[in-house]
Amino acid sequence: MFIYLTSGTAEYMEKLMKKYRSKEHMIVLHGSGTSVLLHETEGKTLFATPRKYEVLDSVNEIEQRGYFVFNHIPVSDEGRPIFEKRFLERSKTIENEPGFIAFRLLRPLASDTYIVLTQWTGPNSFETWKNSQSFKEAHSKPSGTTPGVKKQNIFNAASYLTTYSGKLMESEQ
Repeated sequence: MFIYLTSGTAEYMEKLMKKYRSKEHMIVLHGSGTSVLLHETEGKTLFATPRKYEVLDSVNEIEQRGYFVFNHIPVSDEGRPIFEKRFLERSKTIENEPGFIAFRLLRPLASDTYIVLTQWTGPNSFETWKNSQSFKEAHSKPSGTTPGVKKQNIFNAASYLTTYSGKLMESEQ
């Protein structure tokens, strides 16, 4: 499974989605100043120059509703296997959180920045999870360091979040 992302104005992204909706699974996400069209498929994308990702892990279907959080995490080439192993062995407690809808772990095909995509019923659900014990456990440092072995930094830069809504806000219409 692959996810392809392209950005543009809300009107253009909505138009593209409507054009291909009957044949393809696409979701329009509206953010601050831009909109993103997300195309999830087993095949090729219809976008001319998308950002390309392989789906490494997924939970539930992504739907055209709610609140989306993209955690962008730049990972070094050497760190990719370590990062992926940690995520694929995650505790999965997020899936039981109130307001949780869907999850994707996205491996970049043409950059160093992974995306951890979560979908929530709204921003309050995400904030509640961030303040939960489940969040603290999921983001604790991995145990089992070997004495005498220097800890490897697998990240190229600081991670950052972008957030989107599955609906166009009144002020943006």
